[in-house]
Amino acid sequence: MAHIGLFYGTDTGNTERIAKQIKTLLEEHGNTVDMLEIYKKTKEDMAPYELLVLGMPTWYDGELQGDWEEFIPEMEQIDFTGKKVAFFGLGDQYGYASYFVDALQIFAEIVEKKGGTLIGLWPVEGYEHDYSKAQRGDKFLGLALDVDNQEELSDDRINKWVGQVLAEAEIKKTTAV
Repeated sequence: MAHIGLFYGTDTGNTERIAKQIKTLLEEHGNTVDMLEIYKKTKEDMAPYELLVLGMPTWYDGELQGDWEEFIPEMEQIDFTGKKVAFFGLGDQYGYASYFVDALQIFAEIVEKKGGTLIGLWPVEGYEHDYSKAQRGDKFLGLALDVDNQEELSDDRINKWVGQVLAEAEIKKTTAV
C-alpha cells in the first residue's frame, strides 16, 4: 500500500473526471490517494509522495493547460530522485492529430532531468494520431486518452493502466477492507 499524490489540471472537467476514476481504482487496492488540482500548488505539495500520478490535457496545437503551464517553474525545482511518476493525458487524436497528448513530453522530460523514474508508459497501438511528442518508439510517456473520439475505450484503458502503474511502482494490489 502506498500514499499517492494524484495531481491534475483541467479546464473542461474531463481531466478531473478521469482523475477521480483513477483515484477510485488506486484506492480499491488499499492505497491512500490525495487528489489535488495543480492550480496554485507549489513544489512542496509534491514532496511527500514517492509515487506521483500527474494528469493533463493537451490543447489545440500542443498547448498546455494553463495551470500546468504556470507550474513549470515549480516543477523544474523539484528533486524527483527516488520518485516514480506516472502520467495520463487527454487529447484529440483526430482534430489535432499532430499534437496528440504532447503535454506529457514536456513534463516527463522535466521529471527525468530531475532524477525521477517514469512508469506507466502506454502502447500507441489502437490510436489514429499522426504524431506526438509524447511518443517514444511504440509507447506514449503515459496513458493517452481521447474522450471525444474513443470514449468507449477509456474505462478499459484506465483499468489496465492503473494495474500496470501499481505493478511498476511495486505496490501490491490488495482488496480494500
